[in-house]
Amino acid sequence: MTKRYSFVPPGGGPNYDWSADHTFVKVSAADTGGQYTLMEDNLKANFKLGLHMHRYHAETFYILEGQVDFYVDGDWMVASPGTCLHVPPGIEHACQVSDGHSNARMLMIYQPSGFDQYLAELGKMDDADFEDAAKMKALEEKFDIINIGPVPDRA
Repeated sequence: MTKRYSFVPPGGGPNYDWSADHTFVKVSAADTGGQYTLMEDNLKANFKLGLHMHRYHAETFYILEGQVDFYVDGDWMVASPGTCLHVPPGIEHACQVSDGHSNARMLMIYQPSGFDQYLAELGKMDDADFEDAAKMKALEEKFDIINIGPVPDRA
C-alpha cells in the first residue's frame, strides 16, 4: 500500500549542492499534486540570486538562520530569523546573504510547484549545458523564471 503522507528526516529529501547553496526538497510536486514545493535552502556566504520574477508562481521565504538581504519591487529589506516574506507573481526580486554573515538557512515555498523539477533538470546538466544560452533560456521559460539582471546595487 502506498503511503498517503511523506516524512522527510533532517538532511533528507532530494538535494542539490551547488557552489553557493545546498537545497533540500522537503515536499515535492509529486507530494502535493502540483500545488506547491517546499524546500530548505542552505545559503553559503557567496550566495547571490540575481533580479528575476515569475509570471505565474509565488514564492514565500521564511528565514531560519543567518541574515538575507532581499530586493523586492524596488525596496531593500534585511530578513533575520523569524522573518517571512511573500512575493506574488509578477514582482521583481533578488536576494543575497548579508555582508558579514557566513551563511543563512531558509524555507522556501514555490506555488504552484515546479521548482523541484527545475532543480532536478539542473542536476542532470554538465558544464557545457550551463554555458548553452539557448538551453538555459528554454529551461528557465519552462519553469517560469524570467531573469532580469544581477542583484541591484543598494542606493
